Amino acid sequence: MTKNLVIVESPSKSKTIEKYLGKDYKVVSSKGHIRDLATSGKFGLGVDIDNGFKPTYIPIKGKTNVVRELKKDVKDSDLVYLASDPDREGEAIAWHLKDTLGIKDNNYKRVLFNEITKDKVINAIDNPTVIDDNLVKSQETRRILDRIIGFRLSKLLQSKIGAKSAGRVQSVALKLIVDREREIEAFIPEEYWTIIAKFSEYEAKLFKYKDDDIELKNEDDANKVLDSIDDKYIVESIEKKARNKKSKFPFITSTLQQEASTKLGFPARKTMSIAQKLYEGIDLGDETVGLITYMRTDSIRLSDDFVNPARKYIEKEYGKEYVGYIKKSKKSDNVQDAHEAIRPTSVLREPKKVKQYLKPDEFKLYSLIYKRTIASLMADAKVNQTTIIFDNNDYKFKTTGQLLIFDGYLKVYKDYEDSEDKILPELKEKEIKETKDVESTQHFTKPPARYTEAKLIKEMEELGIGRPSTYAQIIDTIKKRNYVELVEKKFKPTEMGIETTDKLQEFFSDLINVEYTKNMEDDLDNIADGKEVWNKVLEDFYKIFEPRVKDAFTDMEKKAPEETGETCPECGSPLVIRNGKYGEFVACSNYPTCKYIKKEKKEEVVIMDCPDCDGKIIERKTRRGKVFYGCNNYPKCKFASWDKPLDEKCPECGKYLVEKDGKIKCSECDYVK
Repeated sequence: MTKNLVIVESPSKSKTIEKYLGKDYKVVSSKGHIRDLATSGKFGLGVDIDNGFKPTYIPIKGKTNVVRELKKDVKDSDLVYLASDPDREGEAIAWHLKDTLGIKDNNYKRVLFNEITKDKVINAIDNPTVIDDNLVKSQETRRILDRIIGFRLSKLLQSKIGAKSAGRVQSVALKLIVDREREIEAFIPEEYWTIIAKFSEYEAKLFKYKDDDIELKNEDDANKVLDSIDDKYIVESIEKKARNKKSKFPFITSTLQQEASTKLGFPARKTMSIAQKLYEGIDLGDETVGLITYMRTDSIRLSDDFVNPARKYIEKEYGKEYVGYIKKSKKSDNVQDAHEAIRPTSVLREPKKVKQYLKPDEFKLYSLIYKRTIASLMADAKVNQTTIIFDNNDYKFKTTGQLLIFDGYLKVYKDYEDSEDKILPELKEKEIKETKDVESTQHFTKPPARYTEAKLIKEMEELGIGRPSTYAQIIDTIKKRNYVELVEKKFKPTEMGIETTDKLQEFFSDLINVEYTKNMEDDLDNIADGKEVWNKVLEDFYKIFEPRVKDAFTDMEKKAPEETGETCPECGSPLVIRNGKYGEFVACSNYPTCKYIKKEKKEEVVIMDCPDCDGKIIERKTRRGKVFYGCNNYPKCKFASWDKPLDEKCPECGKYLVEKDGKIKCSECDYVK
C-alpha cells in the first residue's frame, strides 16, 4: 500500500519530485491530458447542445494503459495529490484525473508546483488546496468554444474552398496578417528628401525653417534649401541633460517568446519547449532541480523569497549603487496574477555555473531569463544627452549625442540591448562651424512591415486575443495549414490564407474579429472569477453563431475543383484535383455519376530512415508543388520537415541534421557544420 500518491503531468518532472519527497511518496505521470471531448453527437462536437452544453469525454487515443496504471496506483494509495501544472489547463487536467480515476473528495489534495526545487515542492505538499471549480469551468468553456468553432467552420471551409481549418483565435491571427498585407498592397509611396551637413566628428540634420517643421517633398524643395544656405553653421543652442534608462520588467510568457525570437532567433514553440525542460528539472550532478519558475504566466510579480537574496547578490557582486527598486506595473485587464514572473529559482545558479549541464540552446535561454530577472532589480542606467542646434540662414540643423555615465542594469543586460556612446565635441553658443560637405538624399515612405513572429505575438497580447500560452500553437497551426509563408522571417499570407480570411469575413465578420475575440476572453476570465455562468456564455454565443453557419453552408459559393487538363478515360469528363482523408487525389469531375479515380504511380525518393518510427523519409510535394519531406508510414507517422533531413547525427545533441539555405544545420540545436 502506497501511503501518498502524487500525479504530475510530465515523466521527467515525476523523477525529480520523487527524489525530493522520499520513500513515503510515489510520484507518477499522467503524460499530460488523459481524455478529451468525444467526436460523437450533433455535428461530432462531443457536446450536448440541447442539454446545457453537457460535454462527453473519452480517453485520448493511446492513453488507455496510462489510465489503467493510474487507477491501480490510486487504489493502492491513502491520499492522492493532484499536481498538474499551475494554470487553468492544469486545473482542468486535475479535475479530469479526479473524475476519471474515481478519486473521492476526502481522498485527494490539489498542489501547485510553481517551481521544481526541494523546498518549494515540500512547501506545496505541506500547504495543499482543492480543485478550483471556476478555473475548471473556464478552461472547459474555452475547450468547448474552440471545438464548436473549429469543427463547424473547418467543415464549412473544407466543403466550400478546400481550406483545412479555422479557429476562434487562429482565424483572427490570420486576419491580422492578411489585413497587414492589404495595407502593404494599397500603400502609395511618397517622395521626401533629407539634407545632412557633415562635419569631421558628427553630422547635423535639417529639421526646421525658423520655428516651423520643414518638409522637402521633391528635389526642387531640396535644391531651394541648398541654394539658400552657406558654409557657416552658427551654434544656436546647446542642451545637456541627464536621462535615466530603465530596465524592462522580468519575463512573462509573451515577452519571453518575443525576446527569444528577436535576440536568439528561436520560434515560439522552441522557446516554450526549452523553457519547459528548464522548469521541469536539470541534472546538475549532485542534484536535479528546476532552473526556472513556471513559464506560463502573465504576471510580472517577483516573490520576496527571490527579491531579497537577489538584492543582496547584486550589492555583493556589483556594489550598493547597482541595487534598484521593485518596478510596479498597472495590472492589465487580461492578466491573471496566479503566480510569479518567469525567473531563475535561485540567484546563485549563475548561467556560467550550470553551463556544463545544459545544451547550447538551453544555456542561451536560461542566460536570457537569468539576466533579464537580475537586470529588472538593478538601478537605472544613466546617460548624459547633448542636443546641439545650428542655424544657417534660418535653417535649423540638429545633432545629438549621448554618453553613458553609469551602466546600472546594463552591467548585466548589455548583451541584449544596444547602448552605444556618441560623443560630441565641446562647443560654445554662437561658435561658427564650417563645412561644404552637405548631402541631400531622396527617400520614399515605406509601407508597414509584415509581422515577424515576435511582432505578431506582441500584437496579439496588446489586443487581448488568446492567451500567451497558446500563441506558439496558434502560429504553428497557421504555418502548417499553409495559410502563411515566411519571407525574410516575416509572415506573408498565401492565396489560401487570403481566401480563407475573405470567406470568413464575408459571413462571420462580427464574430471573427479582434473585439469579439477579446470580449470572449473577458467572459472566460469572468467565469474563472465566478462572475458568469459557463453554459450561459456558451448559450449566448451559440444562438448567434449556429444560424450564421447554416446560412453560410447555403449561401457560400463552392469553389470549383482545379482541373488537371486531362479527361476521364471512362466518361470523357475533365479530371480534377480533390481533397481526401489522406491528401490530394485526381478523380472525375462527374462524380458521383462516374467514380473514376486516377491511380498515381509515385516514385519514392528515399532520403533516410524515419527518426520517429520504422518507416522511410521520402520526398513529397504539397498541392502547389512545394517539396517537403515526410514518412511513408503517413498517416500513422506524422513526421514532416520543410528542410531536407540528412542521415547524419548532430555531434552536440544527437538529433538529425538538415540541409537549409545551403548549410548543414541541426534540426534541434544551433549546431552548424
